[in-house]
Amino acid sequence: MMEVVIVAVAATLGNLLMGWDSSTIAAGITYIKKEFDLDATLEGLIVSMAFITGTVVTIFSGTVSDLVGRRPMLITSSIMYFVSGLVMLWAPNVVVVLVARIVDGVAIALAVSLTPLYISEIAPADIRGQLNTLTQFACSGGMFLAYILVFSMSMMSSTSWRLMLGVISIPAVAYFLLAVFYLPESPRWLVSKGRLLEAEKVLKRLRGTEDVSGELALLAEGLSPGGEATSIEEYVVAPASELLVNQEAGKDYIKLYGPNEGVTMVAQPVNGQGSLISRSMLSQQGSFGTLAGAGFKDPIVNLFGSLHENTLPDSGGSRSMLIHNANSIFSMGEPESSPFGTSDNLHAPLMSFQGGAGERDRAYGSKDMLGLRSNSSLRSNSSLAHGNAVETPKNTNIGGGWQLVYKTADGAGSGRREGLQRVYLHADPAAVSHSQHVSFVSTSGYDIPIDGGEAFQAAALVSQSVLGTHDMLHMPEVAAKGPKWRALLEPGVKRALIVGIGLQILQQAAGINGFLYYAPQILEEAGVGALLSNLGISSTSASFLVNVITTFCMLPCIALAIRLMDIAGRRSIMLYTIPILIVCLLVLVVKQFIQMNSVLDAAITAISVVVYESVFCMGFGVIPNIICAEIFPTSVRGICISLTSLTYWGCTLIVTLVFPYLLQLLGLTGVFGLFVVGCIISWIFVYLKVPETKGMPLEVIIEFFAIGAKPGTDPATLGIKG
Repeated sequence: MMEVVIVAVAATLGNLLMGWDSSTIAAGITYIKKEFDLDATLEGLIVSMAFITGTVVTIFSGTVSDLVGRRPMLITSSIMYFVSGLVMLWAPNVVVVLVARIVDGVAIALAVSLTPLYISEIAPADIRGQLNTLTQFACSGGMFLAYILVFSMSMMSSTSWRLMLGVISIPAVAYFLLAVFYLPESPRWLVSKGRLLEAEKVLKRLRGTEDVSGELALLAEGLSPGGEATSIEEYVVAPASELLVNQEAGKDYIKLYGPNEGVTMVAQPVNGQGSLISRSMLSQQGSFGTLAGAGFKDPIVNLFGSLHENTLPDSGGSRSMLIHNANSIFSMGEPESSPFGTSDNLHAPLMSFQGGAGERDRAYGSKDMLGLRSNSSLRSNSSLAHGNAVETPKNTNIGGGWQLVYKTADGAGSGRREGLQRVYLHADPAAVSHSQHVSFVSTSGYDIPIDGGEAFQAAALVSQSVLGTHDMLHMPEVAAKGPKWRALLEPGVKRALIVGIGLQILQQAAGINGFLYYAPQILEEAGVGALLSNLGISSTSASFLVNVITTFCMLPCIALAIRLMDIAGRRSIMLYTIPILIVCLLVLVVKQFIQMNSVLDAAITAISVVVYESVFCMGFGVIPNIICAEIFPTSVRGICISLTSLTYWGCTLIVTLVFPYLLQLLGLTGVFGLFVVGCIISWIFVYLKVPETKGMPLEVIIEFFAIGAKPGTDPATLGIKG
């Protein structure tokens, strides 16, 4: 698993160069202005040219990445960084400086929009948040290193802004070499293009294991989300004997083959009476439709939240199965703690049969089991990618405590085979009945006796599988057509776009760009520069030193965010950090009306600015990009990333252009007051609209968005079977 961490770190080099560039241009513009005697218009144009270019580039970047791949776009970004540095190193006039900024804007836009997308597509669900937070750490690290360089150069008798801005070409070479010779293509993109052999090879490298059949199947399934046809089912997972299997022939159950010879498990659907999953997700005033109609918390938030609650109402001595995924039954640290053993021991499929022992005894992996012909593009022996026939994956672990399993789907009452249904299964080892003998009522009305007294409750998302269907036989041809814009109108995608675009707008409303570009002025007015100038350095060098300290303080905060991102979760981090931003802003507003000595004023201002920027980076600065890279279907992920990135760049450009006028009209106090309002609105939006996505496979997140986006539904129409 260390390989995927190294690949993610290498991919974030583009974000490090972005941080480097933002710091060097913020410092270098002072010297450019002096050399070319710039007026305010040209000065603002040089600074904002990268934003203008980035806004245009992001319109096409996602769609192009869907066509040519993620890796070529990262390679292009590295080349643009290199070229911009060379042009800036030579720049004889303002026009060439502007050209360099245009090229630089292309590089930044590609790195900012596609690196989180790339990391999300290669990372395991359990550590996806941590790896994506590395982008912010790299960006802040680049800012810190650049300000050290800038501060050092400012102490010299003659400062060369060309060297300051051109040195970026050196790390750009390293970025290019890593992108070309080390970074693999996204396995999800490869599967979307039907290149399964390549995808399997990449997954084996990234996961450090030979058996990636389960995850490869997951990527294939992700090309066809179940949407509104997906149902939520509840199972009881327990040991069962062959006698029980034969006696219950004709009933809908999933048979699990465990690591111990002669031991089997069954996942048995249970009825709605006392259904824990329906109660946990639909409690508090009843239906999703009621909650949505009342304008309170989005039903999707409740739906996702049910997966991450530590405890839920008990019933009959049983606790909810929907507890944190790290402790799933399928991923326990010690084999003896789970009757399934570790995922490495899951060498047999989890299959459901309907119709009796004859059907149950059919050969595992036979061609007609999945309905695929021998000339299928997805033929395999031990996985989906090679061999003579397609099989259900032998390794069912897809990360985050989730398992991808299958069951047959027959025509209602006719016995006609309709193909396979995929089942995303999530179980909880804490929900165990320790009674010596217990029984559960199944959908068919039979009591299921549990030998040994161990029963595990599990939740499942059930929908039609692409395996064994006509579409899957021609998947490479279908994928080659590229994304379809009408898919953006699907309810789940529209709801995800509301979340993604809303986060990008409110991120700017929180005022970060005002701090990044006007923090020196804020600190100067508070007398921080004057205090530091007593150390014998110029006021310009003093402002650079303050930025060195500020960016350094960001790093431990982001390191803490890396640690917490997949433990506390994205939503929780934002809900706890946004109030800190509000407090910092209020301090800066209130202190304007209080008389205090200069030293205390400078100290309070400096602390507020440092805390604001550091806390913003660990929460609201990085999480919107993480969530945007997680919530969209593979087929339209690039397009949706373009839309959210376009929102980011557009809002950044607007704030950058409007801020000086607001500053002139309202003053710093009035502007900070507006930022307070922006932060309050942001907190409300996160609480009501943004779900928790930690530890969930991307394909499962997409299914949950599709289920929760059904307008005006109630429990009876949500597909919860009982």
